[in-house]
Amino acid sequence: MDSKSFSISSEYKNVSSACFITKTFCEDHFVADNTIKEIELCLAEALNNIIKHSYKGDNKQLIDIDLQFSGNKFSFSLTDYGLPRTNVDKPKLEFDPNDIDSLPEGGMGLFIIEQLMDENNYKSENGKNTFEVIKYITEKSTSN
Repeated sequence: MDSKSFSISSEYKNVSSACFITKTFCEDHFVADNTIKEIELCLAEALNNIIKHSYKGDNKQLIDIDLQFSGNKFSFSLTDYGLPRTNVDKPKLEFDPNDIDSLPEGGMGLFIIEQLMDENNYKSENGKNTFEVIKYITEKSTSN
């Protein structure tokens, strides 16, 4: 098992740095480029949700990020100490694709995570919120 842990302050500008660190970690484990892009997208969505909803835009808070590789299983775990999620139901994206005005204004990030990753789990206990996302790596990069 290999892991990497770091923290970022809850500023939107730090999301790209966290994605870059995660990308490098995945490249070091020969994850295919298309899978890395999916992981980066999901990480960015999850971090943006924490900043917007859990910390309500307060940029002086911390988000702890734990990356882990074990066999063919990659996971990232995000921990914050803000407001807990109020809706932990699996998101559904229901809209008329022919009517652009029917696109939902929120919830698309969680839907994307649900579609691209293999598992995700959220828990909130004693003021600590943890969101874990798992991706099983079935394709390795041949260019590394």
